[in-house]
Amino acid sequence: MIRLLSFSMLLGLACGCGARELAAPSASDEVPALVTLATHRPVPRPPQLSRAEPVLWVALEDHLGSHPAAMPLQLSSAGAPLTLEDGAGGSWTAASFTVRWRSVALPEPVMLARRIAGPFASFESAERLAQRWRALGVTASVAHPNDWEVWAPQGSIAPDGTSVREWTRRVHATVEPTLDTPEGVQPIKGPLQITAPDGLRWNRGVFRGPFRLQPDAYGSWTLIEQVAVERYLEGVVPHEIGASSPVAALQAQTVLARTWALANSHRFQIDGYHLCSDTQCQVYSDPRLAGAAVRQAIAATRGRLLSRAGRPISAVYHATNGGVMAAGPEAWAMQPQPYLVAKVDGDEGWRERHTIPLQRPQHVSSLLMDRSGANGSQHPLFRWSRVITADEIRQAIDVPAQALQSPLRLNALQRGASGRVLALQIAGSGESEPVVLRLDQIRRTLRRLPSTLFVIEPQGSDRWLIRGGGFGHGAGLSQAGAIDLAWRGWPTERILRHYYPGTVYGPLPARVQSP
Repeated sequence: MIRLLSFSMLLGLACGCGARELAAPSASDEVPALVTLATHRPVPRPPQLSRAEPVLWVALEDHLGSHPAAMPLQLSSAGAPLTLEDGAGGSWTAASFTVRWRSVALPEPVMLARRIAGPFASFESAERLAQRWRALGVTASVAHPNDWEVWAPQGSIAPDGTSVREWTRRVHATVEPTLDTPEGVQPIKGPLQITAPDGLRWNRGVFRGPFRLQPDAYGSWTLIEQVAVERYLEGVVPHEIGASSPVAALQAQTVLARTWALANSHRFQIDGYHLCSDTQCQVYSDPRLAGAAVRQAIAATRGRLLSRAGRPISAVYHATNGGVMAAGPEAWAMQPQPYLVAKVDGDEGWRERHTIPLQRPQHVSSLLMDRSGANGSQHPLFRWSRVITADEIRQAIDVPAQALQSPLRLNALQRGASGRVLALQIAGSGESEPVVLRLDQIRRTLRRLPSTLFVIEPQGSDRWLIRGGGFGHGAGLSQAGAIDLAWRGWPTERILRHYYPGTVYGPLPARVQSP
């Protein structure tokens, strides 16, 4: 019989090794209903950010060592030798290290169980459901094992209309790191601390650190850089708006990147760090790439962000909005925010010709045939068109589309105030239930569509012309629009007030709290 490890014992395991999740238990392994099982192997939360000197824990690479045969981790110095210290007090110094992985049997198996909702197209949509679940008194966590999911304890009540699946595993072993040394393979215990006096070479760049290698909630490991927020911006801003942008636009982007990072510092709480370094967060790479203009923008706005009610706002931004801003709930399943509203984005003539709401197809079509006076109209994806076929749709939707008989019908069921499609229906000619894509799921599924601001024009059987505008979700700042406004002489604060009305531009609050 399996004796269940207590939560505290499981936490102890989490500090030194990763859990390899194996096959689900058989009927003989059933657990009494009164026993509450952990949903995942717990990981200590990252430190809370403070005003004095915010330091982000940013994942340079996640899901390392997901199994014993996973690729080894190579760590190389950019100059002076690295120093590695493990959780058991061991210390090693070398120009480079090779970390491999081994399976270690647990003294006793551990049972994990959870209810899973998802996958979701974005963290924002997953977090909205997690908040609804928490309102019912349930401990719900947003996780990212592959896609965004929400995890809740086994047997917990789910919010109305939520589809969940049950998941149970018996964990027999963990994956732990080992270190190649001149004396042979050395078992090491996490978390590992890594210092690099001249930086660590990583992903064709150099990062200053310090660094951590620590376990996550899925049984794998994460390489993390501990980086001050202002230095983090040096690795983000050059990739977002372009270093050649006018000063006011560059400063606006810097404020938003700082605000976004602090507002989203809870994004990977389940895994013990704040942010990732890829497109699920803000792309973060070698801070040395920041040129003089970027560094000046960071210095000019140092410590300043956009806030509302004493908290950093959800400072979302995108490439170009096609001439009309989206409200937050038009992009994600999120609570409405007074600073993320639907509003046409252009000069006086543009505003007179196009008014909110733009919920009729003919109004959206009229906007898409126009560009004179719109902010950001020179962006290459301000206007676009795509021809898509039924075969492409079936391939993108996969299994749910197999029952749909040709010819298919494509229909915008619902539009938001900005004219964006909130629900896209794909129906067959038979009696099968149509497939409906909603909000960010539309672009996540039909990846050739740059935005959800579009109209549909049939081009014969199983073929459609999609005419659209903008690139991205459309909420918050349009980078192309901000560049236009900056060239016209708008200062940084005016640009920010335009795209985020009712927010406060100023210093960090005493203690940073995520929304």
